[in-house]
Amino acid sequence: MNAKKVDKIATGILYTVAGIIVLILASLLLYILVRGVPHISWKFLTTPSKAYQAGGGIGIQLFNSLYLLLITMLISFPISLGAGIYLSEYAKKNWVTDVIRTSIEILSSLPSVVVGLFGFLLFVIQMGYGFSIISGALALTFFNLPLLTRNVEESLKAVHYTQREAGLSLGLSRWETVKKVVVPEALPGILTGVILSSGRIFGEAAALIYTAGQSAPALDFSNWNPLSVSSPISIFRQAETLAVHIWKINTEGTMPDGAAVSAGASAVLILVVLLFNFGARFIGNRLYKRMTSA
Repeated sequence: MNAKKVDKIATGILYTVAGIIVLILASLLLYILVRGVPHISWKFLTTPSKAYQAGGGIGIQLFNSLYLLLITMLISFPISLGAGIYLSEYAKKNWVTDVIRTSIEILSSLPSVVVGLFGFLLFVIQMGYGFSIISGALALTFFNLPLLTRNVEESLKAVHYTQREAGLSLGLSRWETVKKVVVPEALPGILTGVILSSGRIFGEAAALIYTAGQSAPALDFSNWNPLSVSSPISIFRQAETLAVHIWKINTEGTMPDGAAVSAGASAVLILVVLLFNFGARFIGNRLYKRMTSA
């Protein structure tokens, strides 16, 4: 058998494997969406859930998921950006950077349930935050840091060295070159990574069961006192997220229309995660085209 035939057979096998993977993923997504989309309505998206009667929605859980995501990114992004800049621009190859990179790899390989138990012991128990948004956000920060830090570092490394040399040749300091040349050039990749990690956080459940809690108290949207547990902006209140709500419905069985609510909530979760992924690609491509055409 000659080399061309071997190449065609190998290519055909690879295309077949890729097609099977895409087919499995598409079938899973279609199954969830076909079952869940008919249950989605404005009322379903905005009304509170009901435990022992039919007709509840996911309004509070959806808000909790988005608010928890915001708090998590406000904590984790500055840390990841600083760590990525240090590893890419300043760190020399020695045992310190090896330890840092090894620690990042270890954190990225931890199961989310382990991160949740760690957050429960440290933030809920030892630090006394209880089941709250801040406990969940801090636990998710540990869960999110490895992916986001590696993304920032790789985006900065992708910037060609001539960009750095140009900044330095114009009299800019090393930090000014990083701030005014390297980071803006890497912005599309960094933003893409931020949006992708946001989708990962939005769909997380195991870590939040032990930290953010499994209940969704009623929120008073006229109360903007951050110290009040009924305030939507309080970070010290319990916050059952959408992913945790789906898990809870299917384990407790106290909701008469639990199957319909679970299907609708699952479809909303999938649609939001897909929106994050497609949005990341769209925004990243737009920024890249704008920067290259400028």
